[in-house]
Amino acid sequence: MGKVTGFLEIDRRDRKYRPASDRIRNYKEFVIPLGREATRDQAARCMNCGIPYCHNGCPVNNQIPDWNDLVYNDKWQEALGNLHSTNNFPEFTGRVCPAPCEASCTLNLEDTPVTIKSIECAIVDKGWEEGWIVPEPAEVKTGKKIAIIGSGPAGLAAAQQLARVGHEVHVYERQGRAGGLLRYGIPDFKMEKSHVDRRVAQMEAEGVVFHYGVNVGVDIEPQELLAQYDAIGLTGGAEKPRDLPIEGRDLDGVQFAMDFLPQQNRRNGGEPDTTGNARPILAGGKHVVVIGGGDTGSDCIGTSVRQGALSVTQLEIMPQPPEKENKALTWPNWPLKLRTSSSHEEGAERDFAVGTVKFTGENGKVKTLHCTKVDASFKPIAGTEFQLKADLVLLAMGFVSPVHDGLLEKLGVKLDGRGNVEANMLAYKTSVEKVFAAGDMRRGQSLVVWAIREGRQMAHAIDKHLMGETILPR
Repeated sequence: MGKVTGFLEIDRRDRKYRPASDRIRNYKEFVIPLGREATRDQAARCMNCGIPYCHNGCPVNNQIPDWNDLVYNDKWQEALGNLHSTNNFPEFTGRVCPAPCEASCTLNLEDTPVTIKSIECAIVDKGWEEGWIVPEPAEVKTGKKIAIIGSGPAGLAAAQQLARVGHEVHVYERQGRAGGLLRYGIPDFKMEKSHVDRRVAQMEAEGVVFHYGVNVGVDIEPQELLAQYDAIGLTGGAEKPRDLPIEGRDLDGVQFAMDFLPQQNRRNGGEPDTTGNARPILAGGKHVVVIGGGDTGSDCIGTSVRQGALSVTQLEIMPQPPEKENKALTWPNWPLKLRTSSSHEEGAERDFAVGTVKFTGENGKVKTLHCTKVDASFKPIAGTEFQLKADLVLLAMGFVSPVHDGLLEKLGVKLDGRGNVEANMLAYKTSVEKVFAAGDMRRGQSLVVWAIREGRQMAHAIDKHLMGETILPR
């Protein structure tokens, strides 16, 4: 490494947020970049470890020490090339990835890991600013046609990889625009959609054809695509939300998070709602309760605050995790510990080990949550019952599987025990000939960075299946 003693001489310094009082007034990104020199200093903290555990923590196998060294030596364009060699969309992961690489960093043993996520984001943002990121169309066409169904991060990564080796790639998306959860699930204040738009424009210039508003299995029969294409990649995600089937679930105001969040993203993007859920779901002037303690729940908090909620309470059925992990037991793995997001800081009450027993209301509208504390087996603890006022309840308890009706049912692909499409992590082949699967549709609900990895690996498998060999990385 260029600065062998950097970790001893330079303190960790990460990106800051704009004040909550300012950022809640709009849906713009609010992370303040470090700047070129400060980023270079942070890259200098990389230790040239004998075993770089950050590699283990990164699902896409980013060559983190390598591009840290390149940034320190002011070789930003080379750093960008290195970064793109493993990750098609580092501006996505540099904004929304929880950074398991930093948890695996050797310096995390002292709670001062290298600011890997910030450096990654700085590299790719500079690449766009300098005009270094351009379309890379294939010089030779293979004559093979491939359909990718679903344009989330897995589908986009697969499509770009396959187009760049000369295949004719068509992406089918049932929504009006590309991006999947990147566009319709992740709020704009975490990642503005211009980042998705310019990648789609790059891919179109590379020859990828996008078909919007096409729900395969409903608007077009899967068998038609099987007849037209040499291979099909299923990357539709895990879209079936986990429900809470208790008394009062049918009351007006009890909504899935993924009915609530996409509406605001569409408003921000000036896109009409074509889902059939014409009635707006709004938090303004309401007492909001979010059930579910994960990232989706956090996104519901930030969106509700921006819409003008009177109060926001987040409930989690799991017990409150420790504020600090035991490094000797957890490192270099991802630790279970209390995590406070930017949305939590904007104004939300959190309660843990809480089970919701029933909803009650007036005139068909939800008004009250009836809750109880639960034990380690999630059983109610007698005498701990309490009530919460609620005008809007958002269910953010995760996703159980892909939707089976339509596409998967008509294709007849085999499902695993959790209801996901069965395909291994080597060939990514489903039980149906020339049909492959990757991303959340195959592995279940997961991270954007895992989706990108699986999309890239599925592209490798498809190219090898069609051509007998491949130069695409796994």
